[in-house]
Amino acid sequence: MTGQDSKERIVSFGFEDVTETEKVARVKGVFRSVASRYDLMNDLMSAGVHRLWKHDAMNRINPQPGERHLDVAGGTGELGRAFLDLADKAGKRRGDTRQATAIVSDINDAMLEAGKARSDNARWGDRLSWVCADGQKLPYPDKSFDVVTVSFGIRNFADRVAGLKEFRRVLKTGGRLAVLEFSHMTAPILQDAYDRYSFAVIPRLGELITSDRDSYQYLIESIRKFPDQQTFKSEIEDAGFSQVSVTNYSGGIAALHFGWAV
Repeated sequence: MTGQDSKERIVSFGFEDVTETEKVARVKGVFRSVASRYDLMNDLMSAGVHRLWKHDAMNRINPQPGERHLDVAGGTGELGRAFLDLADKAGKRRGDTRQATAIVSDINDAMLEAGKARSDNARWGDRLSWVCADGQKLPYPDKSFDVVTVSFGIRNFADRVAGLKEFRRVLKTGGRLAVLEFSHMTAPILQDAYDRYSFAVIPRLGELITSDRDSYQYLIESIRKFPDQQTFKSEIEDAGFSQVSVTNYSGGIAALHFGWAV
């Protein structure tokens, strides 16, 4: 190991401890492996409930005509197209013809290619764009966006605090941040039952659908390593966000953290 490598921070990759560089490389490998079946697996793992969580999150964001949206770790573009759809509906109600735009940013090129291939994304033309970028080092000037979202992606960051600071940097004053992530159940007895289900079923399902058990084993482990709702709320506040709120979904299986750049 070189002197430079020896100074790298050690972070978790599921239940393993690895360097930040190794985590980035291994996360890329995970999502490159599952990209073609990513949306299907999300539906199977949550029985489709993740779509309700995202719908509620997007209503909380309240997209408006002319706004710019950045979806970090945006994968196949689900939040980006939902943002544009709701912004257009708001404009139609008020007679506002300004067009919102959305950028799907992801560190994994395979996920972006899977998104570009979806027919429901093609209808938006150049209003929905795709950028391969690291969420911890976003290639945008300060105060570029009205809304930044990340859905089930921030736990895969090598340094989520660095990511949160980047989100704050690229948001305009008055901009909104919405982070939807798997979290911790509000009742310990439910957490125990959910853990048993997750570890017993989801890796096997991943093996059946994607022929990749190990990637889904990591994803389950990464959920368990993610901080609880109040700890993560404090991290968002420390990154410079105000009026940060937490909304638990399905007893805390997932949680929406919402904050303002003021």
